[in-house]
Amino acid sequence: MLRTIEQINAKIKAGKVVVATAEEVVSLVKEKGVKKAAREVDVVTTGTFGPMCSSGAYFNIKQSTPKIKLGGGRVTLNNVPAYAGWAAADILIGANALPDDDPRNAVYPGLFKYGGAHVIEDLLAGKKVRLEAKAYGTDCYPRKEYTAEIGLEDFNNAVLFNPRNCYQLYNVAVNLSERTIYTYMGVLKSRLGNANYSTTGALSPLLKDPELRTIGIGTRVFMGGGQGYVALSGTQHVAQPERDPNGLPMAPSATLALIGDLKAMNTKYVRAASVTGYTSTLSLGVGIPIPIVDEKAMQQAALSDEDITYPIVEYSESYPLGRSGNLGRVSMAQLMSGRIEVDGKKVPTGCMASRAKGRALALELKQLIAEAQFFLTQATAALPGATLAWEE
Repeated sequence: MLRTIEQINAKIKAGKVVVATAEEVVSLVKEKGVKKAAREVDVVTTGTFGPMCSSGAYFNIKQSTPKIKLGGGRVTLNNVPAYAGWAAADILIGANALPDDDPRNAVYPGLFKYGGAHVIEDLLAGKKVRLEAKAYGTDCYPRKEYTAEIGLEDFNNAVLFNPRNCYQLYNVAVNLSERTIYTYMGVLKSRLGNANYSTTGALSPLLKDPELRTIGIGTRVFMGGGQGYVALSGTQHVAQPERDPNGLPMAPSATLALIGDLKAMNTKYVRAASVTGYTSTLSLGVGIPIPIVDEKAMQQAALSDEDITYPIVEYSESYPLGRSGNLGRVSMAQLMSGRIEVDGKKVPTGCMASRAKGRALALELKQLIAEAQFFLTQATAALPGATLAWEE
């Protein structure tokens, strides 16, 4: 092992740490080789920004006088239902939550102009939201109705907690049917009219540590402009995917459950989005520092857009019916060129994630580490299917 987390943190504290972004080390390794680059660089920073539907926030309200028990009652924030099944003063709102009067896809395709993600962004933007609650009343919580205009500062606690973020690899979506379809991968035009993807490629956190050798439970992450942690593997996490010779997965695989203090985040990296015909969702920025503990960590952190490939999947019939629908593979470099070839046809590409935002995240995290405002944590447990580098 070249260096430990403790040694890296000591260098951060002393102002001697060497940090490079995931894009910068691609060219560095090409120039100097893995061995030399691994000895020069202590930390590689990553960044991704895109829609992450499995996101939400939970809040603890300051009690009214007389007190009210929200648990078991009915609560809305700006008319968007919040889950109130936990306790007297705890509520949760999901990014996909919608007002009862939203027509959804009854008016097709639905526009989903305002949902739970928009409530979260409004609170982060310093706006007040309207809380309306109806309860059944108890001897210790007698109040049955409560209405208030509240801002983020009015909650005792505000926590962003996301069961599934940072998908390690995902599909490139196309449509072979005769009609336009509306999906979580965006609008897909008929007869291979376009191909959509959602990744920052060579900047994407779990593609720069594809075997999760340094990312595990307890890893500190740059989340929404603040600091958060990996709480557990995310939902739909695939522990042992098929991998290529570089260790990269061949299909959708690892995911992370993330948690962080919402009050420390900002709207630069937490934004609501409306996906036509699908739902409201939260676009979130996440950057994860990769400690270069050995040469393998550097070799994988320096994987390029040419190295990373994705399956092309048909979404009009194959995906919804659970069929393979695999139309081959394509590299990130090809996707970023603006056109790929599918079934002999040149197909224009579009991305739902922002490479520019991912780059900004990686650069900002690099600066925070260099200025000793962000220290690394050593994961206390590996994610399913992984072995931490310091336990190998």
